Amino acid sequence: MSESQLWDAVDDYFIGQLAPDDEVLEAALRDSEAAGLPQIAVSAAEGKLLHLLAQIQGASRILEIGTLGGYSTIWLARALPAGGRLISLEYSPKHAEVATRNLARAGLDKVVEVRVGPALESLAVLADETAGTAENPAPFDLVFIDADKSNNPHYVEWALKLTRPGSLIIVDNVVRGGRVADPDNASPDVQGTRTAIELIGSHARLSGTAIQTVGKKGYDGFALARVLA
Repeated sequence: MSESQLWDAVDDYFIGQLAPDDEVLEAALRDSEAAGLPQIAVSAAEGKLLHLLAQIQGASRILEIGTLGGYSTIWLARALPAGGRLISLEYSPKHAEVATRNLARAGLDKVVEVRVGPALESLAVLADETAGTAENPAPFDLVFIDADKSNNPHYVEWALKLTRPGSLIIVDNVVRGGRVADPDNASPDVQGTRTAIELIGSHARLSGTAIQTVGKKGYDGFALARVLA
């Protein structure tokens, strides 16, 4: 058995025991693939982790940057309490259309709002919407960043503006196949990820870590940061 086959076998065991088959989630993946979306959704194991983090956090307001077909969105939205809300930002109208159908089938279309357009523009609109609202100036309890990696540092900066002390910020796909450790790698996704990691490590209002993972999605990882006072 090769190393990657072993990773897959362990993932299959964990997922089978801890995140068993769910027809709504499986249908979201099938429909995304049928629509030609890239097969880059989080794994079931990471989806369950996102779900648990949102529950542990007691998150009632979640922001997702990068919807794709809505698979991770469903995991996160299912963790919301009654009256909770999730806003997901997606650049591609096609992806957003697929995600909207998947969310409707999951019964989450009244809970999740998918906003279409460049995320940096949508984030600026969100900031304008919350500016000056004394009772809720920083509404998001959890932010999940899983979009174009070159803009990761900008997404982290916006997440700081749109959260509160105690909020969580999760940045996905930070390992880049190990390339993140190479300071001379000029690829925009690597440089964007390195800058985001360095921002988390140096910012006075953030305390974070990054974890390497292996499994069905290969060699990858994520960063997790808590917003400080």
